[in-house]
Amino acid sequence: MGLLSREAWAQRLGAFRASPSAYMAAPEGEDLGRDLLSDLRSEKLSEQTKVSMLALSLEYPAQLWPDAPAAEAAATSLLDTLVLLPPRPSALRRPLLLAATTALVTGGVLGPTSGASLRLLPLLLGLASGGDLGRGFGPSSEQRPLQATACECLRELESCKPGLLGGCLGLLRGLLGQEGPVAPVQPLSLLLALALRNTLVIQARARASLQGLLTVRAPPPGGGPWNWTLAQEGDAHLQPQAPSWPAAEEECGLSALEPSPEEARELRAAVAQLLDTSYLLTPVAQAQLLWLLGWALRGLRGQPPVLFKPQLVRLLGTAQLALLHAVLALKAAFGEALFTAQDEALLLRRLTLAAQHPALPLPAHLFYLHCLLSFPENCPLGPAGEEAAPLLLEPQLCRGLLPNLLHDPLALLARLHLLCLLCAEDEQKEEKGQAQSPCHYLQELLAGLQQRAALTGGPRALATLCFQASYLVALCLAGHRTVLAPLTHGLAQLYRARPALAPHFVDLLDRVAPELGEPLRVVLRQEVVSRPGGGEALRWHLQMLAKVADRDAQSATLGFLQAAAAHCTDWGLQQALLRVCRALLRVGVGGGLADLLQALARQLEDPDGRDHARLYYVLLSHLSGPKLGVALGPSLAAPALTSSLVAENQGFATALMVQEAPAPIRLSVGPQRAEGPVPVLQLQVEVLEPVYSLELRFRVEGQLYAPLGAVHVPCLCPGRPARPLLLPLQPQRPAPAQLDIRALYTKSTGLTCYTHLPPLPVKFADLFLPFPKPPEGARLGFFEELWDSCLPKGTESRLWCPLGPQGLEALVSRHLEPFVVVARPPTSYHIAIRLPPDSKLLLRLEAAQADGVPVVLRTDAWAVLPLVGDYLRGLSAAV
Repeated sequence: MGLLSREAWAQRLGAFRASPSAYMAAPEGEDLGRDLLSDLRSEKLSEQTKVSMLALSLEYPAQLWPDAPAAEAAATSLLDTLVLLPPRPSALRRPLLLAATTALVTGGVLGPTSGASLRLLPLLLGLASGGDLGRGFGPSSEQRPLQATACECLRELESCKPGLLGGCLGLLRGLLGQEGPVAPVQPLSLLLALALRNTLVIQARARASLQGLLTVRAPPPGGGPWNWTLAQEGDAHLQPQAPSWPAAEEECGLSALEPSPEEARELRAAVAQLLDTSYLLTPVAQAQLLWLLGWALRGLRGQPPVLFKPQLVRLLGTAQLALLHAVLALKAAFGEALFTAQDEALLLRRLTLAAQHPALPLPAHLFYLHCLLSFPENCPLGPAGEEAAPLLLEPQLCRGLLPNLLHDPLALLARLHLLCLLCAEDEQKEEKGQAQSPCHYLQELLAGLQQRAALTGGPRALATLCFQASYLVALCLAGHRTVLAPLTHGLAQLYRARPALAPHFVDLLDRVAPELGEPLRVVLRQEVVSRPGGGEALRWHLQMLAKVADRDAQSATLGFLQAAAAHCTDWGLQQALLRVCRALLRVGVGGGLADLLQALARQLEDPDGRDHARLYYVLLSHLSGPKLGVALGPSLAAPALTSSLVAENQGFATALMVQEAPAPIRLSVGPQRAEGPVPVLQLQVEVLEPVYSLELRFRVEGQLYAPLGAVHVPCLCPGRPARPLLLPLQPQRPAPAQLDIRALYTKSTGLTCYTHLPPLPVKFADLFLPFPKPPEGARLGFFEELWDSCLPKGTESRLWCPLGPQGLEALVSRHLEPFVVVARPPTSYHIAIRLPPDSKLLLRLEAAQADGVPVVLRTDAWAVLPLVGDYLRGLSAAV
């Protein structure tokens, strides 16, 4: 495609962003990456348009360069474009650096064998160093932005290949320590911190020393500038910024790294240098720097965390959440080795007071509460070297953080969690009946939540909040009976007022520990069986009883079920009643249950209910307790029963459901069928096992083809030749595509299976159809009429078709025989091809030479020209 205008590129980029996958599947998507690289060097396009094109390559590199060769070629072309820029100021240099780095990283070609990598890395290091790289890199006004961009690109490469810059640590230290505004401090500091952390971890894993990596200040030599050995050893994924230091780092052990005294001094100097310049960084960058350095020094021998003390003093009063988070991470990592008791008391008071600020946004408020809840408990050393009391929150300090019913649900739950911690600590200290105790306040809060949830017709969110709070209290105060007993009583009252919350109670019972679960089961069962058997809430009572029924209170439970049986008139209520009977069977209830099942087998109106009741009665009468539990268990892998009876529903659900299974079917495209009104694809099918009632469903992405019908095959067996399956195609335009194929079939075991088969390509030549053959004497005139009808609306083009060793006559007979209208072998052929839905392609092959033949083509469809060119050029290579 030729050079596009600014408006054409804007339209093309807009179409791509609207649906990248659909655009790349269309014919115009094949050349997008190539056209983008070509037009970047055009002087007719403005820099603003080129910046938009480069932004596309940064956002969608995997779509534009889908494989490693394409990514390598794209990076090389971008670097060539960068070198060719004139020396005047340009907005393209930084995007070009970013685009070349992105292409190498996403394409997976970054390595010592990549020519583009070996060009890009020295260029980035030279720009980061502020060196003079020649006139092609613009005026001095662009030096600092280019330095910052080069540092960001190097940091991205170091993140993808940890250890890549291990040999440049000394050089980066020298750049950061130079006087004057030589290089941007923030990108360089983050780059050095990341490279230092990665090198320490990799060297510790390899049990090697630093080998003077921190002291070499000269640039790496041109022959082998990059430490690819360290990068290969660091291929294990290392998070450059993580929320916590994982235990895997402790297992690999930074303590295995044993630097010499000189190396230890240099390491401390490098860390101190980074920390001294950290105040020049933005808050987010400072937090990331502290993460990286804390990770690098955690567990390293001879490196005391006292290096962080000046920064800690500076940041204890910070209002930036990112910095506060980093400080708390340092506390979790180093503990009393870095934080004194006074530091911890100050930090705790700071968090408590900040969380009570009335103008604090909800996310920041939740963050402070989370920090308080996650504050590490430790025992700071006292002045005499003895262990002091643990540093804990006090009720007086947190009085302003107590929850109330007016708070946002998330804030209420976080404050409730804090209140639970206060209750757990203060239980031994509080006086019985003390009105201001945390436990008393907690009980009042839970009572208020339960009252709001009990409102008939109230919002479901209020009930959900009540159960979330109940679960949180049960989780934090599992061993505190003084709290759990009122909670159990309040939940029972809530169920009495609103039985429709039965699903919430069932979910709560599945999640809480036995300390609350067992008493709650008892009171809920008592609430249910004390009710009359009918009413609108009967289905909720039955659902609850199926969860809480056990061997206790058998007579009351069976009496409730007998009274309820008369009101179970529809199928749903009958099934709920039978689920309760099933639960009683599983816990070993007998006696009166047999009489109830006999009565149900006679009086239930629904035949399915009667059959279930009869089956349960037979199981109860014939099986012992252990075998009955196995028969009614949910597992499909239950052992075979000695009785002739089988478990209810065992195997039935599996037989009736569609199972997803590996494909025992192989599909391929057979020879082309050039006949009929529409193109027909011949599919060759092979099976690895007998397949019955096979249904193949086809789909094409986008709107290239009309919806395709399914193909049905009654039976296929391995080893037996199968007739080709014919799939008619209805293209909306003549373009190749891929068929997405799904198969539904039945196996010899009776199971119905579903599978997704590998996609099949529909080539451009599969769409060729012949014109009706004219009489023998009128063929030349027929072709000439078609030839003249293409113009002026259509187009004419000329190209060269290589022949290879077979010659023109063999090539035509093998690939184009059905479409030949006029033949003068072995030098001249006139070919007419009908392209669905209503286009035509005409070819004149004349004056064939030894190595090729000139082709003149006419068509009334402009979009097929690149497809025709690719097809004709590929004929010589086709077998």
